Amino acid sequence: IGKYEAKMIDTGRYRLDGGAMFGVVPQTLWKRENPPDEKNRIFMALNTLLLVTEGQAILIDTGIGEKFSEKFSEIYAIDHSEHSLLKSLLAHNVQPEDITDVILTHLHFDHVGGATYYDTEGKLRLRFPNATHYVQKRQLEWAQKGFEKDRASYLRENIEPLVQSDNLKILDGNQELFDGVEILLSDGHTLAQQTVLISGNDKKLWYAADLIPTTAHVPIPWVMAYDLAPVKTIEEKKKFLKRAVDEHWLVFFEHDPRTCCATIEFTEKGYKAGAPVIL
Repeated sequence: IGKYEAKMIDTGRYRLDGGAMFGVVPQTLWKRENPPDEKNRIFMALNTLLLVTEGQAILIDTGIGEKFSEKFSEIYAIDHSEHSLLKSLLAHNVQPEDITDVILTHLHFDHVGGATYYDTEGKLRLRFPNATHYVQKRQLEWAQKGFEKDRASYLRENIEPLVQSDNLKILDGNQELFDGVEILLSDGHTLAQQTVLISGNDKKLWYAADLIPTTAHVPIPWVMAYDLAPVKTIEEKKKFLKRAVDEHWLVFFEHDPRTCCATIEFTEKGYKAGAPVIL
């Protein structure tokens, strides 16, 4: 995409409650493509994106990380048996020290958890010590505030090491962060979530983050119960999906275990994911 080589970085699998993932959509509809387990959890990916160009390696989100307890791992059925952040980066001959920039779409544990780790002495360290990490001002303030609805998604051990480091840059608003890399904010899922539009050579790739976490969430009414403002999510999906069709975007799905990237089509029944694209 333009000057960037885009690589999908598979950081593992986990499970979340299917009802929470699909909100008011009846189970009889969502379970057709997303069959739940005995605990009503659906299979989810932790896809992240690496953008590589001369002198720069940009990672968008970091997955869930490996700092969790056995109980936490059981609740979310975290699985790194095949894929993890480090294994996938090394498969592309990328070391953690090579990452120059980390764009954190938001600070929920399944997006920022991989940014830090415990060393052999039990101290929290930055996984990418040479990288500048980018987060929105309103998102950081919301995470630190601790609102009841989503407090459990913001874990101190994921956030405070970044805040206390010199590696965090706080942004405020939509902007072109790098040449061909634009931050487009979304407030439906959580305040000031950063979606990312990569452009160049008449191609555009949109990292939708949790605004549209899977291909099943492309239809306008399919909105998560996790969202702070579902009506806002619907408004934002209409806006972004229209652009995706009109401007022929490829869309990256962070949590889809089968299709990490696809085109978007508009039919008589509304928007849907089109042809899959391998990154």
